[in-house]
Amino acid sequence: MIDLFINGKRLKSSSGETRNIIHPADGSIVEVAQEATNGDVEKAIKSAQLAFETGPWSKTTNAHRSSVLKRIAELLERDKASFAKAESKDTGKRFIEAEYDMDDVIKVFKYFAELISQQTNRKVNVDRENVESTIHYEPVGVVGLITPWNYPLLQASWKIAPALAAGCTFVIKPSELTPSTTSLLMDTLTEAGVPDGVHNLVLGSGAVAGSPLSSHPDIDMVSFTGGLITGKKIMAAASETVKKVALELGGKNPNIVFADADMDAAIDNALTAVFLHSGQVCSAGARLLVEKSIHDKFVNEVARRADLIRLGSPEDSFAETGALISAAHRDKVEKYVANAISEGAKLIAGGKRPTESHLQNGFYYRPTVLDNCNSKMQCVQDESFGPVLTVETFETEAEVIALANDTIYGLAGAVWTKDIDKAQRVANQLRHGTIWINDYHPYVPQAEWGGFKQSGFGRELGPMGLAEYQEAKHVWQNLKPGPSNWFDGKEQ
Repeated sequence: MIDLFINGKRLKSSSGETRNIIHPADGSIVEVAQEATNGDVEKAIKSAQLAFETGPWSKTTNAHRSSVLKRIAELLERDKASFAKAESKDTGKRFIEAEYDMDDVIKVFKYFAELISQQTNRKVNVDRENVESTIHYEPVGVVGLITPWNYPLLQASWKIAPALAAGCTFVIKPSELTPSTTSLLMDTLTEAGVPDGVHNLVLGSGAVAGSPLSSHPDIDMVSFTGGLITGKKIMAAASETVKKVALELGGKNPNIVFADADMDAAIDNALTAVFLHSGQVCSAGARLLVEKSIHDKFVNEVARRADLIRLGSPEDSFAETGALISAAHRDKVEKYVANAISEGAKLIAGGKRPTESHLQNGFYYRPTVLDNCNSKMQCVQDESFGPVLTVETFETEAEVIALANDTIYGLAGAVWTKDIDKAQRVANQLRHGTIWINDYHPYVPQAEWGGFKQSGFGRELGPMGLAEYQEAKHVWQNLKPGPSNWFDGKEQ
C-alpha cells in the first residue's frame, strides 16, 4: 500500500478511497495507492507552510542543505536497484532504462548539492561611499510540485533537488499512474536528514489532489511538467494569487537530417530519438525532416529497422522498448495514427498492436513510421506521445528552418550534418530550448532545460533551475547615516 506522507507520517486517505496501480507490461496490479481528498491536500499544505515559517530547513545554511543533498544521493545509490524495480513496474520501461534514470537522478542531487554550496550573497557596486549593497538569495517559500508518469522519479528530482537546495518546503503530487518511486523517495529524504513537514506527498487525480497546488493561497510557487491543456489550467488558477509558475509542457520536436550527414549515425539516432521509451518522452524526435535527395534511402532504412524493434516487459532481456502507459493511452495513439492516414500520411512501418502471444495482456503498440507528411497536417502539429514518427522533406536550409519552427511548441530539436558552420547557423535560428548537433537526447544537470513558445516557461536544471526556487532580495545598508536635507522643515 502506498500511503500519503504528511508532516513526517504515513497517512491513509480521509475518504478511504484507493487506486490500483497497473503494470503496463501485462495489466497486473502492482500496488494500491491512497487517493487524497481536498482535506488531505489542505493538511499537507499547512504542514509545509508551518515547516517553512518555523524552520529549521528554510533558515539553515547553504552548507547544511548541501550536505543533506549529498546524503540523499548516497542513499539513492545504495537503494538504486529497488528504486529501478519500482519504476519499471509502474512505467513498463525496461529495467536497464530505469537504472539509467536512477543514475541521472543521483547526478541531479549531487549537482544541486554542489551548486548551493557555492552560492553566496552578491555584492553590488553602487558607486557611493559608506554603503553596502547586497543581493540575498532566499527560498521562494512553499512550492507545489506536479510531475508526469513517463519519468516519475527523474522529473521529481528536477524539482525536489533545487527546491530543497534553496530552502523551500514542498507538497508533491506524482502522476496517479506512477507514484511508487516518489513515495519511496519521501523515506529517503527523511533518512538523509530532511525535517518533518518539509517534504509532503499527496496522491490521486489532478482534479482533486493536484488542483489545490496551483490555486491555494499558501502555495508560493507551482512547478508542473505535463500536457499543454493542463498547463494552461494551472497557469490560470495560479494567476488568482499571482504565484510563481514554472511549466514544461512537452513538444513536437524536429530532427533535421541534411544530405551530408553521417548516414549510419543519423539513422540510428533517428530511431532512438523517437522510439526510446516507446516515444513517451517530451523531447522525442517525432518529426523527421530529411533532405529530399536522400529521402528514399534514409526513410526506407528507418522503416525497416523500426519493424525489427523488439517489444517486451522489463523482465525480458531481449526487449528493446516497452509498453505504453495504459490501455487508454494506446487507444489515443491508435486514433492519432488513423487520423494521420486519413490526412494523407503513408504508413510504411508499424501502425498496429503486436501479435505475439506474450504481449497480449500489455499495452503495446508497434513503432510506427508515417511518410508523406507536411507541417499543415494535424499529425505533424500535435503530440502523439507514442512510438510514431512523421516524415517531411526539404530542399534548402532556409526551408527546413521555417518548417522546424512551424509549430506552437519549442522544446528540443536536432541537426545532422558534417558542415559545422551550417549546423551552427541552423541551430541558432531554431526556436527550441535544447538543440543537439549530430546527437539526440543527452542532457546534463549543469545545463538548463526548458522550452520556447507553448512548451512552457521557466527552466529546470542548471543555475536557472535553482533560481526558479529563490527570491532575490536587495539589502542596502548605509554605514554612515545622516540627514538627506531633501525637506528642510523651515517655514516659508
